[in-house]
Amino acid sequence: GFYRPTTNIDKMIVSRLTTLVRSSNLLQNSILTKNLVKTATSTKHGVILQEPQKTRFGFLKMILTVVSGLLIGAAISKNIANFLEENDLFVPSDDDDDDD
Repeated sequence: GFYRPTTNIDKMIVSRLTTLVRSSNLLQNSILTKNLVKTATSTKHGVILQEPQKTRFGFLKMILTVVSGLLIGAAISKNIANFLEENDLFVPSDDDDDDD
């Protein structure tokens, strides 16, 4: 049979997962019915559909997004590491260097 939740936490988890699955199914169905995603190449009468719009500079936009995300993430990580070391919350030990 099916899993029957026994505790309140189990019931809450099952409820949240059920809501998540239902909302993702609704989102997927609404995208397909509004023709935001084309799955056909021709109409029912055999007429070939127009060529899809191309995103201009798509690859360049992707590269800029990834590089800027990496740089921002590295800067945040560096600042957090400096904060932790200054406040003696985490100080790397000298034993970690095995460059003998």
